[in-house]
Amino acid sequence: MAKGYWIARVDVENEEEYARYRALNAVAFAKYGAKFLVRGGEYKLARGEGRKHNVILEFKDEETARACYASPEYQEAVKHLALVGKVDLVIIGGHDGAQPGD
Repeated sequence: MAKGYWIARVDVENEEEYARYRALNAVAFAKYGAKFLVRGGEYKLARGEGRKHNVILEFKDEETARACYASPEYQEAVKHLALVGKVDLVIIGGHDGAQPGD
């Protein structure tokens, strides 16, 4: 079964609300077994429009990734995320099929 992922891009404009959001999202992420694969850091924008902060979270499957987003714990965090700045979030299933060179 393919894993599930959140891909988030954020321009943090309100550090105080972002700190509140992160404190609250940790509850949901722990409950749903989220694992940070990417959490900020330097990056090179190769194409398109970028955001200052990039995050990739891994879940055991797409169903779990969607359940985490819909959970009461995460929805409490979302109230603060709405005040953080510009945010893009994609929830997507991974690929466990053939790879280039297979």
